Amino acid sequence: METSLSWFTLGLLWLASLVAGFVDAIAGGGGLITLPALLAAGLPPHLALGTNKLQSSFGSLSAALHYRQGGLVRFRELAVGILFTFIGAASGTLAVQALRPGLLRLLIPILLTAVLVWTFLSPQLGEHDEHPRLDARLFLPLAGLALGFYDGFFGPGTGTFWTLFLVAGLGLNLKTATARTKVVNFTSNVTSLGFFALGGHVLLLPGLVMGSGQFLGARLGSRLVMRRHVRLVRVMFRLVVAATLLKLVLDLLELRA
Repeated sequence: METSLSWFTLGLLWLASLVAGFVDAIAGGGGLITLPALLAAGLPPHLALGTNKLQSSFGSLSAALHYRQGGLVRFRELAVGILFTFIGAASGTLAVQALRPGLLRLLIPILLTAVLVWTFLSPQLGEHDEHPRLDARLFLPLAGLALGFYDGFFGPGTGTFWTLFLVAGLGLNLKTATARTKVVNFTSNVTSLGFFALGGHVLLLPGLVMGSGQFLGARLGSRLVMRRHVRLVRVMFRLVVAATLLKLVLDLLELRA
């Protein structure tokens, strides 16, 4: 399968991953670009999903490291969240092999619609740090298990939900929430990648080629977040939520057609 992809196709996949890494570092949603690109390149769905986890791991790692260098992330503060995200993602990846994610396909567009409406009804969302609504010792295990499981089981919108949960639950501003999202997102990406690799569902060549594009794009995107006002992040966040919602609704309509 890897040798059947021409260098021209690999170049297009690299460009797609570059754009995806840039967007994902700012507001999540990079998978909306890379997964369709892999499918369009002719990869079967299971190989596209596994390879997508490989390339996206490069982007989330790049952004997480850059945010740490910029002082927006302290890994020690997220240790509990990382642990429970790993447990959740492992469980979700195992579960998806036994269960059909049809219910989630119906539920997630509803949740994303609520998220989009809320961001427009809250024009100051994530502008400043606020008082936490939940204790981090309770919030991080619960969010890690739930969103880690979701990322391993289904995936679309995971970064969006993490960012929103961190803003709403821990009172973080949108910049800090975006930065911390990349750390836990990397955890669930790598965990799912491990299980896909064990099943032989990862192609190294396109995954590594796209990974280099992801790494560069994520570096550029995270640099923009650290230099610009939180309003830019909020605008990008809304656009990504809307795009994710549109993609999932179109997928549902296509399945029912």
